[in-house]
Amino acid sequence: MRIIPRETKFFDLFAEVAANVTEAARLLRGILDDFDNVPARVEKLKALERRGDDMTHAIITKLNQTFITPFDREDIHRLASSLDDVLDFVNAAGQRLVVYNFCSAPPRASELAAIIVRQVEELSKAVSLLEKNKHVLEHCVEVNRLENEADRVCRQVIGRLFEQEKDPIALIKMKELYEVLEMATDKAEDAANVLEAVVLKSA
Repeated sequence: MRIIPRETKFFDLFAEVAANVTEAARLLRGILDDFDNVPARVEKLKALERRGDDMTHAIITKLNQTFITPFDREDIHRLASSLDDVLDFVNAAGQRLVVYNFCSAPPRASELAAIIVRQVEELSKAVSLLEKNKHVLEHCVEVNRLENEADRVCRQVIGRLFEQEKDPIALIKMKELYEVLEMATDKAEDAANVLEAVVLKSA
């Protein structure tokens, strides 16, 4: 029995962050699946990104106020930052749709967005299991597998882009969007790696 109990509210805070990232990823996929009223929907995406910033700030504030944390302080900070990074790149992809004035979704962009959705859903499951420290690694492995899948898709689509796209400006715009989407999958893998480290340290 601990004289000073560990602060467990972090698990609830991370669950809220993961749910917010998942909502944003699903919204981005929805935009790319149904390319209608894009500016207004991207504004909603931006609002989710701002909410995520507030959530991350709340975690860091809580961290600075807490004496005994449920796992390493450094890992709490890294997990908060990596989940926020995923959200930042999801939002960045949406913003490029507006800034670059895309008239339609580039080929297979929705496929990459769908991979991001599957990753963040796995991260949400892993976070929900973190307090009990059970089956977290299974979800982390799946996030990493999905990142490899995204790499493969991105290589294929960019290779085809250089073969088929004759407009250099359009090529640059689409290539950057694909790379931002792929970077979101990298950041999801970073978050999974943090979760894996937390589990292995407490094993």
